[in-house]
Amino acid sequence: MIPTWSDWKRYPQPGRGGNIEAPISPGIYEVRYAQTGALYGFEAVDNLAVALAQLPVKSRAGSWFGRRAVQPFPELEYRICATTSRAHARTAADRMVNRRSTWIAGAA
Repeated sequence: MIPTWSDWKRYPQPGRGGNIEAPISPGIYEVRYAQTGALYGFEAVDNLAVALAQLPVKSRAGSWFGRRAVQPFPELEYRICATTSRAHARTAADRMVNRRSTWIAGAA
């Protein structure tokens, strides 16, 4: 079975509520910045819902003087690709990374 990606969904903003829509099963997630499409995170995991919920997102930046300047939370989007096991997720992720690397090398 060839795994397929879900549609892109907005990552919930802290303090505003919202839910992450992901199964409690193994798979791959990809998170990107909504404005630029730049990759934020990509990983094969045992539990998609938990991994996305625990995604480390920095909303503050430190300064030289110990004060913290509040930075806006980045607008993120995520998509998932559910698989039957973590081994299948790792295999599919490796193939996707190899395909992407091959495409980038050919485009350069």
